[in-house]
Amino acid sequence: MAKSAKPKDDAAPRKTGRPSKYTPEIATKIVEQLSEGIPLREICRQEGMPAWRTIYDWMYQDDVSGSASVGLSAAIARAREIGYDKMAEECIEIANTPMFGEVKTIDGDKLIVRREDMLGHRKLQIETRLKLLAKWNPKKYGDRLTHAGDAENPLEVKADVSIFDAMLKNLEAKRQLGDK
Repeated sequence: MAKSAKPKDDAAPRKTGRPSKYTPEIATKIVEQLSEGIPLREICRQEGMPAWRTIYDWMYQDDVSGSASVGLSAAIARAREIGYDKMAEECIEIANTPMFGEVKTIDGDKLIVRREDMLGHRKLQIETRLKLLAKWNPKKYGDRLTHAGDAENPLEVKADVSIFDAMLKNLEAKRQLGDK
C-alpha cells in the first residue's frame, strides 16, 4: 500500500517563489534615490536591489496592513514629490548651461565641422521633463485648466432674461392693438 502525497489538513500552505528581501536599509536607499529624481526602474537595476515589481508588492502589502504598516508607501510618495521638484530644478539648470557639440555637414567633397550649442537637444530634455512632470503631478506642474463644475471652480449659471421681458411687453402691446 502506497502512501498518498496529500498534505495534512493542519499543515500551513507553502509559499511559492523566492522570499522577499525587504529590509529597512533597502527601503531607505530606494527612498533616498527616488528623492534625488532617479526613476524606480533605474534604481532596481542596481546591484543588490529588488525588481521593481517586488517594490510595488511591498507597497501593496504596506497599504493593506493598515496600522501595522511600516509607512513604505507614504515614504515613497513623499520621495517622489521631492524627486519631481529636483527634475523641475534640472530644467532650469539645463536651460542655463550651454551644451556644445559638433555639427558635421558635407559640402561637395568637403566635410565641414562646426562647434555650436546643441540647443535642440537641450530643448528636448527640458520639454520631456516638463511633460512628465505635468503627467505625474498635473495640479503642481500642469497647465492651469479650469473646468466648469470642479470643486474649486463651481459651475455658475447666469441668464439675462431682460430680452424676454421686452418680448413679452411687445407681444402684449400687439395683442392690445389687435383687440381694438
